[in-house]
Amino acid sequence: MPDTVLLFQMLAVLAVIGAFAGVLAGLLGVGGGIVLVPAFFYAFQTLGYDGPDLMQMCLATSLATIIVTSVRSVMSHHKKGAVDWDILRTWAPGIVVGAVLGMLVVAQLRSTTLQGIFGVLALIVGLYMGFGRSSWRLGQAMPTGLGRAALSPGMGFLSVLMGIGGGSFGVPLMSLFNMPIHRAVATAAGFGVLIAVPSVIGFLLVSLSGPVPPLTIGAVNLVAFAIIIAMTLITAPWGVKLAHAMDPGPLKRVFAVFLVLVALNMLRKAIFG
Repeated sequence: MPDTVLLFQMLAVLAVIGAFAGVLAGLLGVGGGIVLVPAFFYAFQTLGYDGPDLMQMCLATSLATIIVTSVRSVMSHHKKGAVDWDILRTWAPGIVVGAVLGMLVVAQLRSTTLQGIFGVLALIVGLYMGFGRSSWRLGQAMPTGLGRAALSPGMGFLSVLMGIGGGSFGVPLMSLFNMPIHRAVATAAGFGVLIAVPSVIGFLLVSLSGPVPPLTIGAVNLVAFAIIIAMTLITAPWGVKLAHAMDPGPLKRVFAVFLVLVALNMLRKAIFG
C-alpha cells in the first residue's frame, strides 16, 4: 500500500494534470489523452504499480475520461455551430471498428511494447504540430468511398494504441482535406466519443496481471478517472472559449516541443527500462 502522503501528492498532481488536459482538449484539439497517458504512467509507477500491464491501465483510464470530456467538448462546440455532424455520421462505423481492433491488440501487448508504440506515435504527432503548415493539402474535401473506408478505422485503431481521442489524428487529417481549423477541432471531439466508448467497454473486461491500484475495474482505474473528470469538466469549456477567441498557433508550437520530449522519454524507457 502506498504511503498516504505520497498518495495525496499524486492525487494533487493528477488534479492539476486533469485541469491542463481539459483546456488542451478544447483549445488545441489534441485530446487530453496525449497528456494523461504519460501522466498516469509516471504517477502509477511512482506509487509502485509498475506491473507488466501498466500501460494498458494508463491507456484504458485515459480513454474512459475521454468519453466524458469529448461529450462535453462536442456539445460546447455544437452550441457555436462548429460541429460537422455529417462527417461524424459517415465516419462513425469505420472509427468504431478501428477502435475495437485497437483494444484487442492492446489487450495482447505488454507495457514496454505499448510504451514504444506511444513514443513513436506521439513523436510523429509532436513533429507535425511543430512543423506542419496550415497550407498543406491532400484534397479539397474529406474522402468518401475507399478513402474513408481506409482512413476511418486507421484513425480509430491508432488512437486506441495511444489512449487518446480523435483530436491528435483527426484535426490534422481534416485540416489536410481543407476543413477550417475550428470546425476540425469541434468535429474531432465527436471522433473521441466514437473511439472511447467501444474500446472502454472492452477494457472493462480485461484482466490485468501484477499489482494494480485500488478501485480498478478491468483495466480502468476509477480513482484517476474521477479526479480527471472532475477537473476536465470544469476546464474543457474554457479551452473551447479560448479556441474561438485567439490564435492557438504559438501555444501549439510550445506544446509540440513538450510532446516531443515526452515521446522521447517514453521511448527511452521502452528501450532501456
